[in-house]
Amino acid sequence: MTEDSAWSRRRFLGTTMMTLAAAKLGSETRSTQVPTFGPVNQIDAGVLNVGYVDLGPKNGTPILLLHGWPYDIHSFVEVAPVLASAGHRVIVPYFRGYGTTHFLSERTPRNGQPAALAADTLALMDALQIDEAIVAGFDWGARTANILAALWPQRTRGLVSVSGYLIGNPAVNQNPLPPKAELEWWYQFYFATERGRAGYEKYRTEFARLIWELASPKWKFSDATFHRTAQSFDNLDHVAIVIHSYRWRLGLTPGEPRFDDLEKRLAAAPVITVPTITMEGDANGAPHPQPSEYASKFSGKYEHRLVGGGTGHNLPQEAPKAFAAAIIDVAHWRS
Repeated sequence: MTEDSAWSRRRFLGTTMMTLAAAKLGSETRSTQVPTFGPVNQIDAGVLNVGYVDLGPKNGTPILLLHGWPYDIHSFVEVAPVLASAGHRVIVPYFRGYGTTHFLSERTPRNGQPAALAADTLALMDALQIDEAIVAGFDWGARTANILAALWPQRTRGLVSVSGYLIGNPAVNQNPLPPKAELEWWYQFYFATERGRAGYEKYRTEFARLIWELASPKWKFSDATFHRTAQSFDNLDHVAIVIHSYRWRLGLTPGEPRFDDLEKRLAAAPVITVPTITMEGDANGAPHPQPSEYASKFSGKYEHRLVGGGTGHNLPQEAPKAFAAAIIDVAHWRS
């Protein structure tokens, strides 16, 4: 059996187990009135076979909704139908290392650097024959959307970004922060150690729940809501992608050479020119910059919105109406 054949067999078994788990979870969550989301489609795009939800008319304005860590496509379970009913085509992909998205080859590096996720998103757009889309997201998804808007404005019709401008680079991250700010990044330092990698491998579900509670201290999510997303972390590549992402940010591990030119451009902190709405929850417990720190990075039509009511880090899931409204407004700016 060849290396890739063996990998494909392991991948098939892993995907089958996830599918069975999803079916079981679906029967459980229906009884507790947790919204379902799907069907999940699969398509080869770049180095991945991507799992994604596709809602709304195929001729509608395309919108890409990009999730964060440790979350998944269900952050948009109430946002996507609103956008689809407004006539938009809504694409919600699992990032590499999440859900049913998997690598086509075992030999591909399990790279979590933001440029790689942006390249994945462009490859998905190409596979779906989408020339231009509104991109919207939070956490990792906002970083990815920022990169697309900054480096490929011709592919980005508009941007909605929770926590604003999130383009960074390892060189800048070498600069120490005040102790209180460093404390907020505790998990980044934990992941820098082999103990942290092993701990996340063993306790990824408990870890994710803790992050949810810290990042959204006023969000009273149910067990069913959490476990609906937590099954996405059973992906065979999840731990490797997460650990690489945070180690890369600290300059502790290299990225792929094919992204070096992109990283040089991103290191210059390019201005984003496309129409943009940035958002922040009034109870975001995760590390995030203040709007005054990044307003000058957007040179096109721009607006910042603060969402109240105890909204935390997972803004699309906690305040879906506000998030959907922002996307619809950006779409109208370009109509």
